Amino acid sequence: MITFENPAAFLLLLLPPLYIILRKTGLFKRLSFPLTLGDWGGTAFIWNGTFRSIVRIFSKLLGLAAYIAAVAACADPIMQHQEKIFTSRGSDILLVLDTSPSMAARDIAGGSRLEAAKTGIRTLIEANRGISFGLVTMGSEAATVVPPTADHELFFKRLETLAIGTQGNGSAIGTGLSTAIYHLITSTAPKKCIVLITDGENNAGEIHPETAAELARENEITIYTFGIGTKGSVPVEYVDPDTGKLISGYYESEFNPKPLEDIARIGGGQYFSIETMGALSSALAAVGTRENVIQTYHMRSSDTHYYNRLLLICAVCAILGWCVRRLCLQEVC
Repeated sequence: MITFENPAAFLLLLLPPLYIILRKTGLFKRLSFPLTLGDWGGTAFIWNGTFRSIVRIFSKLLGLAAYIAAVAACADPIMQHQEKIFTSRGSDILLVLDTSPSMAARDIAGGSRLEAAKTGIRTLIEANRGISFGLVTMGSEAATVVPPTADHELFFKRLETLAIGTQGNGSAIGTGLSTAIYHLITSTAPKKCIVLITDGENNAGEIHPETAAELARENEITIYTFGIGTKGSVPVEYVDPDTGKLISGYYESEFNPKPLEDIARIGGGQYFSIETMGALSSALAAVGTRENVIQTYHMRSSDTHYYNRLLLICAVCAILGWCVRRLCLQEVC
């Protein structure tokens, strides 16, 4: 919301139209002092072309803009911001994201599965400011990218750096889940859950996914599984992180959702089949709603002053207007 410390300053905007009215009625005349520099009897130079008229109007508009900016600066506009500051602990949600090459398949909203997952995750976090989020990437290996944190800006920065193939070519689902569970076991959050987003079956790692799901259940950690991607032949394009070469072609997308359904069932959560961006957004929103808890908070206000910015605009317009009159119109003052 924008407020003004000195709104009476806007009365100064009445001066230009008042000046014009006085000039038109003849009550106020411009002071002028004729000065003859020479009388040689020749024809005076006259430049009344269309271009000169346009430039003159432009210079006047710049002067008007400078005046309005100066008046607005005198009014001292302030933008007020309200921010929730949570004073109690929210839930912990740890996302396990598959980054294997098949996640480069371009069948979700015209983009890759990984990019769709990033977009959906960002939307989820922006809608749940009181929740702490963490991120684990999974391929043939798994690694923690962000431990559960309430610093969402840090999360977003790390999320954007994710690339296809950085954790290998497989899908070590059991390892990915176990890595996430390791970070959540000691958490004191009132609710803890894991969201697994993958497009394949477990084909790497030494930990069976159902073993990891049982460990999660024992530690009161809920698991939601997302099977992302359509079936059939889909285009794939990504840059190999090891060689730097562009890999492109077609991928026969087909996997059995039963293992993911079993993981979600054991983990006390739910399986979601994701073939569109809308389905992904709805599923993530459902998880956010289900895992949310009541939190206490207070509102913090912060103000942004625009006085200096408006003065800068005023100065730029005034200088530019002077340059136009002096250089283009050849006016002395």
